[in-house]
Amino acid sequence: MSNDERSTLPVPDYDHLPLATLTDRIRSLDAAGLGDLIVYEEAHGAREPVLTVLRARADQLAAGAEPSGGNPAAAQPEHAPAPQGPDLGATDTPPINPPSQGVPTNPAQPR
Repeated sequence: MSNDERSTLPVPDYDHLPLATLTDRIRSLDAAGLGDLIVYEEAHGAREPVLTVLRARADQLAAGAEPSGGNPAAAQPEHAPAPQGPDLGATDTPPINPPSQGVPTNPAQPR
């Protein structure tokens, strides 16, 4: 499947989502969107745990469950933005040089 075909899936970055995250994200899909994911999964990964979750949700929808109000394309905590703030590697102190071969306060090391 090309990148263009992947971009039409109802859940962004579907192939890389952990199962627990996918379980939450599919709750907002209707039967057609869920069917698209099932067809895609059967043709590509055929991961049995994923298919089990997708089919169970399809059964719930067929039994009358309603999609939740969530958005499968909402912010994804598994893809958090890079931290903002000061450069943690920058300091105002000069570098500390290691002591020469001997240290007067440590008699175990020769001078």
